[in-house]
Amino acid sequence: MKVTEITNLEFGKMVQAASQKLNQNADFINSLNVFPVPDGDTGTNMSLSLQSGAKYERDADTTAVGALATALAKGLLMGARGNSGVILSQIFRGFSRKLADKQTLTAQDLADGFAAGAETAYKAVMKPTEGTILTVVREGAQAGLNAAKDSDDVLAVMDAVYTAAKEALATTPDLLPVLKQVGVVDSGGQGLTFVLEAFDDSLNGRVAETQDYQPDDAEMDEMIDATHHQSVQGKLDPNSIKYGYCTEIMVRIGRGKQVDHKFDYDTFYNYLADLGDSLLVVNDDEIVKVHVHTEHPGKVIAWGQEFGDLAKVKVDNMRMQQETIIEHDEEENAETPVEKAEAKAQQQPADTAIIAIAAGDGLATLFKSLGVTHVVNGGQTMNPSTQDIVDAINDSQAKRAIVLPNNKNIFLAAEQAAEVADIPTVIVHAKTVSQGMTAMLGYNPDAKLEENQEAMEDNLDTVKSGQVTHAIRDTQLDGFDIKEGNYMGIVDGTIKVTDADLLQTAVATVKAMLDDDSEIVTIIYGADTTAEVADQLQQQVAALDADLETEVHEGDQPVYPFLISVE
Repeated sequence: MKVTEITNLEFGKMVQAASQKLNQNADFINSLNVFPVPDGDTGTNMSLSLQSGAKYERDADTTAVGALATALAKGLLMGARGNSGVILSQIFRGFSRKLADKQTLTAQDLADGFAAGAETAYKAVMKPTEGTILTVVREGAQAGLNAAKDSDDVLAVMDAVYTAAKEALATTPDLLPVLKQVGVVDSGGQGLTFVLEAFDDSLNGRVAETQDYQPDDAEMDEMIDATHHQSVQGKLDPNSIKYGYCTEIMVRIGRGKQVDHKFDYDTFYNYLADLGDSLLVVNDDEIVKVHVHTEHPGKVIAWGQEFGDLAKVKVDNMRMQQETIIEHDEEENAETPVEKAEAKAQQQPADTAIIAIAAGDGLATLFKSLGVTHVVNGGQTMNPSTQDIVDAINDSQAKRAIVLPNNKNIFLAAEQAAEVADIPTVIVHAKTVSQGMTAMLGYNPDAKLEENQEAMEDNLDTVKSGQVTHAIRDTQLDGFDIKEGNYMGIVDGTIKVTDADLLQTAVATVKAMLDDDSEIVTIIYGADTTAEVADQLQQQVAALDADLETEVHEGDQPVYPFLISVE
């Protein structure tokens, strides 16, 4: 079979197939994370990013492939999560710009598009590293150009791109020693290879017709804040809501006394699909999160318990919510123009919005106590998308904005958000929560935007950042033989301690952070530990050096029982 052009129909099928491919393999991609920590979420980030791109492509009102590619790139950009998601968006940004005026794609167009995508992706990264997704896209693109010289068959070009990418992926451990040490290929490169494989399979007719897969990107933070249901127009009759209960559960897979089933995504999903609509199921190796509109929340909860114990249950009566909205709208409409103006005047936005990324109510409170005006929920377990950050910037109604990512995996998404935001925005490249809080000490509300950026970034190196978490698999890394379930102390990105005991790990982590200039130790305890254990840690740290000043705060952060800073 020979195919000489890709029409809108073929392109749409390629994109939807790739979205499904990433969704189906997100857990596997996550498992390739070098650090064996619970927030290794490359696969989740890439899958959610492409789901956003696929939705934009699917909703685009055009039959021109160039315009569809532009829609795909736009959706990827706005939905991009984590560095891997942003780089994927940049690949298709370059791809779409090269092909923007094309009605259909020839073999040469396809090859040129991938070549432009590789070039754009390399330019998007300040210090490109070989042995990553960049190597995979470059090698695949070059093979596509070579194939296009000899053939006008798009199948031949796509076959060449995918084959070369797969071969390049296999070489990533030889290019990045840490990958070889752990025994994995690059996770971002694996994600891209899945995308290209889906493209190749789709063009060659090796996949079935894809069903629309359209979880809304905005629904993904903390598994859907139920306030998104409150955007329904006030005139909607509550009795017209077919499925009245917004039900959310989070299940710890394989734990608990009522476990009857080994977790299988399709089995788990298909049962829930028959109970309602607006279904969203996201999982990793340890937990599965569910959002569904249903008339039978009890059945949803009981089904979850057959796979593990319940870490979270939330049920909202949407009909009651709608009744409240109608009442509120009626009260608001009764206000006079003068009353509305007075109310608005009392909510004047700050001239400079300072937006921090953090997960946990306690962390949000701490950041706001330091002068942060807005907190975007996310960071350790769910990287916010570019759109999430853009929305926070634009909704602030400020004249300018400063973003504190507090996680290096959010840098690229934050930088993309700054490019498309409505107001001037700068990024202070805090890699950790500790750095973000220290950066706030350099903020001056009377200084210019760039002056604040410089002063805040100068503060980043004045603090050491420690994190304590548990290992999700056995591995050997940084000279340690790490066992699944054991705790690890990570200092500024390097594993320094591993132990079966949480408190001992935390104390040893602090010891690894101290030097002769250390004065203040701040301990922030998370959702997976208690104030009592935090107090024990504080006492043991104080015993290390009588001159040390120690502070303890409740952060409520997931994944990391302790976040520690030493200044």
